[in-house]
Parts: sequence; C-alpha cells; structure tokens
Amino acid sequence: MGRAIAITSGKGGVGKSSVCINLGIVLAQLGYRVCLIDVDLGLKNLDVMLGLENRVIYDLRDVMEGICPLEKAILKDKRESNLYLLPACKSVNLRYFKGSDLKLVVEELKHTFDYILLDTPAGIESGFIHSIACVEDVILVTNLDITSVQDADRVIGILMKEQMKSIQLVVNRMNPRFIDKGISIRLEDALNWLSIDLLGYVFDDENVIRSNNKGMPLSLARNTTVYECFLAIAKRLLGERVPLPKYKEKKLLQKLFG
Repeated sequence: MGRAIAITSGKGGVGKSSVCINLGIVLAQLGYRVCLIDVDLGLKNLDVMLGLENRVIYDLRDVMEGICPLEKAILKDKRESNLYLLPACKSVNLRYFKGSDLKLVVEELKHTFDYILLDTPAGIESGFIHSIACVEDVILVTNLDITSVQDADRVIGILMKEQMKSIQLVVNRMNPRFIDKGISIRLEDALNWLSIDLLGYVFDDENVIRSNNKGMPLSLARNTTVYECFLAIAKRLLGERVPLPKYKEKKLLQKLFG
C-alpha cells in the first residue's frame, strides 16, 4: 500500500506547490511511483507548473462525481516515467465537495502508487481539512519570515487537534544572507517556535520560479543546489539519515551569466 502525504502551509505564497512538485520529481527519479493530487480547488497550479495544462481533459471533480474512471483523469508526466498528476477542478462549489469522496480516491491510488502527494490549500480552508483526513503524514512548508512561521504554528495546532501525529517541516526559500542581516528569522528560532522535526530546507533561488513558469521544474536538472536540497528531503522522508546541503554563495560571474 502506498503512503499518502499532505503538503500544506499556514499561508499562501511560501512555495508549497513548488515543494510538492519537486519532491515528487525526485521521488520518481529514485524509482518510486508518485501521484500528485492538486487539491487547491479552483486554482489549478500543478498542471501549469508541470507543463501539462494542455493535456487536461478530466479532473478531480470528474472522478469524484463518477463522470470518468480514475485512470482516465490521471496524467503521466512528459519527462519522468514514474510521475503522475491528478489535476484540480477549474471550479467547484465547496458546499458540495465531499471529503469522503476524496478519501476514496486516495485509497484507490494507494494500490497503484508508492507515494501520493496532496497539494492542499493554504490555511484552514475546507479543502485543507478534507485533505488531512486522507493522509498519514503532513509536510508543513514555511518561509523564515515571522508571519509565515506564526501561521505555520497555527496550522500545527489544528493538525494536532485532528490527531495528526506525523508532522515534518520544510523551510522553503531560505536565504542565509537574509538571516545574517536580520531580514529573516534564524532557522534555529523557527524550529524552537514550531517544535516539529525538520525534514529539510530549500535555498532561495530565482530559477525555481523561472523554471515553474516554463513548466520545467528545477529538480529535473540534477546539477543544482535546489536539486541537492530536494534529494536530501526525499531521502530523509524515506528514512535515510543524510546531512542537509550547505549554502554555496554564487560568485560574481555565476550571478552575471547564470
């Protein structure tokens, strides 16, 4: 049986969807069958970030309403043979969205995939509540700004209230220079505040946004620091005791010519 994991955050804009996609890519590269589910209802980000938006015919709502079988709605990635996507619906009335139907979809996927990663809405929307009811583990994504950490702390409280026992942290867009200048709070302070295990961090890199906009996530290339970060996160998720990458300051020529 596969393992279902919710990728969530306390606020929007922290790069939750990017973490979901890049982690899924690296797990697929390691030989695991991975299905991403876009539960960020109405926003539909993952298909665009993977460059699959033109292939979407059916979506999550069509499966839940019985309009099409699950296998017809799942898209296979163009580059990673082990990576698949169940896209979000373009529009849905949340009053009629049944968490029990989503759970049936996730349970069915567990028979086919090793990992099911749910990209949930940020905060405490109903899609968030429905998503965490379908999983055994949660990866909480935050940045090192105080509002992001504060909102993450609020979500941890909700997850604990829902009896979620496995909650791990990914710090995204971490910039050591900002920490040194006091622009961002320190990683140690964030960990003391949130009091959950650190799964890993991803260093700030403008190429992540550029790659996502082109439908070519950065982890497809294996020669970047961002890839090293996600590889460490994936291995730690698998139970391996590996160190996290160290920050490599770009030299002037690298900044000028990429």
